Parts: sequence; structure tokens; C-alpha cells
Amino acid sequence: MSSRVLCFVFLLLCIFPAIAFALHLPLTLTHFDANDPSRDPYQILSYLASSSLARAHHLKNPQITATATSDATTTTPLFSHSYGGYSISLSFGTPPQILPFVMDTGSDFVWFPCTHRYVCKNCSFSPSSDQNVTIPSFIPKLSSSSRLVGCRNPKCSWVHHTNKTQCDECRNSLTPQNCTQACPPYFLLYGSGTTAGVALSETLNLGDRTVSNFLVGCSIFSSRQPAGIAGFGRGLPSLPTQLKLHKFSYCLISRRFDDSPSSSTLILDSTSDLDRKTNGLIYTPFIKNPIVRGKEAFQVYYYVGLRKITVGGRRVKVPHKFLSPGKNGNGGTIVDSGSAFTFMAREIFEPLAVEFVKQVKNYSRARDVEVLTGLRPCFDVKDMGKPVELPELRLHFKGGAEIALPLENYFAVVGEGMACLTVVTDGGVGGGKAVVGHSGPAIVLGSFQMQNYYVEYDLRNQRLGLKPQLCI
Repeated sequence: MSSRVLCFVFLLLCIFPAIAFALHLPLTLTHFDANDPSRDPYQILSYLASSSLARAHHLKNPQITATATSDATTTTPLFSHSYGGYSISLSFGTPPQILPFVMDTGSDFVWFPCTHRYVCKNCSFSPSSDQNVTIPSFIPKLSSSSRLVGCRNPKCSWVHHTNKTQCDECRNSLTPQNCTQACPPYFLLYGSGTTAGVALSETLNLGDRTVSNFLVGCSIFSSRQPAGIAGFGRGLPSLPTQLKLHKFSYCLISRRFDDSPSSSTLILDSTSDLDRKTNGLIYTPFIKNPIVRGKEAFQVYYYVGLRKITVGGRRVKVPHKFLSPGKNGNGGTIVDSGSAFTFMAREIFEPLAVEFVKQVKNYSRARDVEVLTGLRPCFDVKDMGKPVELPELRLHFKGGAEIALPLENYFAVVGEGMACLTVVTDGGVGGGKAVVGHSGPAIVLGSFQMQNYYVEYDLRNQRLGLKPQLCI
């Protein structure tokens, strides 16, 4: 039975292969060629910029195509990678099989590469390499706790984000109550990547405890996916929801540790101390998610109330409608660990970029680097013997919370002293054709901007906590 379903998924993917004041801060910036001089630093930044824009396009126009309680706190290492994401390791099955997963607060499904037949196209994520990589896969036949999810299982509707029955083959059956049809295959889009497979019920092993009947995807085919994905969004199939977490938190180490053994920590907390605030954190409430027909993924995101943006102490003029999500789901700000660089709608980005250009008087504009990287503005900051000084970027949130980003969180140095703003917008450099549009969130706060920040998602009290912290 399972082989027939898997063959169907493979055929499905073969049909659709193309879907796929002037306050200045002296600080040391991140150099994207410091660890590996053989890699083209401009190509690295260009890759991260384009992947961040593709990710924003997916988050703003989401599509999903598809016909255990404990009082414990669990921690797991969190690693940074050059493809722009952060990964954790999770253990599934009986006996356990340990696999890497990209931590993603912008989606709500957990899946792993599955079976010996798993195929991943274009899954090398070194911008200077075309070599395919070996991605570890989960082998269901080696696990005694692995079960296919049936079409009548309520969790099947979690996968497909619908309350409608998924038992098409059972409607003409003489005994529909005894139907053994499996939950139909899923086909998911992640910006520039895809994955497809079938739903399993499996055992998740967390330290000295186990969580039975955990819904997880067994993907047979993917494109542009470096590993499985652990969805930490608000939906029913997400890891926090299935674990009944009260909160989870992480500290994102600097991107200068990409692809190294260095790590920080992800904390999964289901303790009973519900209202206690974590020392040193500033909090802003989560904003109510918009409910839009056909855009169910908007309900998965973590919206926060960004009130204003200042550059060097000067307020950036942003139309109010872009700061709050409307009834149509357009506007507002979300926090997304799966995005590398922050995305801003053009109506927000343009006045932001203009303000930086207006205030930066010590450095000349590097327009040729802007073309190479897809980022702007870029400045020539190679002034020997002097620290780089650029205007402060500060984010002001609802509830009085505000953060002044470290310079290395919003400018990156590439090549011989070229600093580029690590924020992307619709259309890219030179006012190209719009590809993202006005639908969905207007701002996507990416992980690059959250380096060396402790970030807490207090799910019980519906708030986001933040504080600067050296994560390693």
C-alpha cells in the first residue's frame, strides 16, 4: 500500500518540476569572505538576498498543494548555516534515528527526508559549488513505531489545512467505515524550494522522554531543501503545538560561525510557571492573525506590532496601512527564522534606504557592488585605521519595546571594505519588475537581524520577548 502512494507522489512531482540625531555606532561588521577566501563573497550575498526575496514571496502568497503533555524543559543545540538558516537535530523512531532539521517559525509542518529512495534536486547550498550533497534520510522500515496516517485520522486534515474529508477512494465503498485509504500525499512550497511525501505517525524522542503518535511528513522528493524542516508556527501540526509547549526560545549565534561546530541553544519549555517573565527581556504582544480565505498560512505566522522605524534617530516615514495587518491580510510584521535577510515592502524600504543615503556622508556609494549583490545601499568603507561608523537602525514595537540593532545585524562587509544593507525589497536593485506585490505581510524580520539576540515565544501569554545576548 505504501509503495503505491509513494509512486503517486513521484508521478505528481514529475508533472510539476518547475514549481519550484545622528547616532553612529563603531562596530566590527561581518565579513562574508573571512572564513573561506575561495568563495566569492559577492555571490554569497547575492544568493542570500535572492533566497530571502523568494522566501518573502512565499510567505506573502502561501500555497499548499495537496489532493504529549510534560512538565519538562528540553534544550537542543542550534547551528547556523551558509544557506541562511539555523538547524537543530531531532530523534524519531524506535530505535531512534537522529536527523537535522531547519528551524522554521514561518511554517507549521514537520517533515524529514525519507526512505532510501529520497531524491533532492539542486540541494547544494554552497553558492560557489554545484556539487550534490548527501542528505541523511529516515528509514521507516527500520522503526517499529512508524505508521502511515489514514485518511480518516483527524491529523490528515492538519496536513492539508482543511476540514473536508480526504477519503475520496472510500466514498464508493460498501463499508466506508472500514476504509483503509492512506492520507493523500502532501506537496509543499517553501519559496524557492518544494517537498512532497506522505504523512506518518511516529515516536519523537526528546531526551529521556518520548512523544508517541507525533505527526511527521515522510518526504520522498524535494528541491532546494538542505534538510528536513521543523515547523514552529502556530498551526496544529507544528512542533510547539504537538508538544503542548508554553514557550520556546533561542539565541542565534553570529553568521560568522556558519557551517562550523559552534552552536547556541534552542529551549522547549512546557513548565507550569505560566505568567513569569524572563529576566532582562523586553516584551511586545503578538498581534491577532488575519483570517483570509485561501490564505490560511497567514494564521500560522507570528505577527508583532512594529510601530515605527528610526535611522540615526530620525523616524522613517512609513504609511500606517503597512504596519498593521488589514482584514485582507495585507500589511503587518512577522518574525521568521526561515528568512535570512529582512524583507520590507517597497513603500517601507525606499524611505529607509533614502534615509541611510542621506545620513551617510563619510563614505561613497558603491553602486557596482549593489548590482553584484542585489543589495542596496552599499558603501565603500575601506578607510584604514578607522572603525566603520554608520547610522543606528532601531525598531520600535507595540507595548514600548524597542531594539537598537547591532551594526553587524543590518550591514555586512563584502570584498575589500564594501558594506551593504542586509534588507531586501520587491523588485531588487534598479527598480526591477515587482514579484512580491502588496499581499501578505509588509515586513518579514529575518534571522540575520536577530543575531546575538535571545528571542522568546511566550505562547501562553501571547508575547514575544527580546534581549541582546552574546550567544556563544
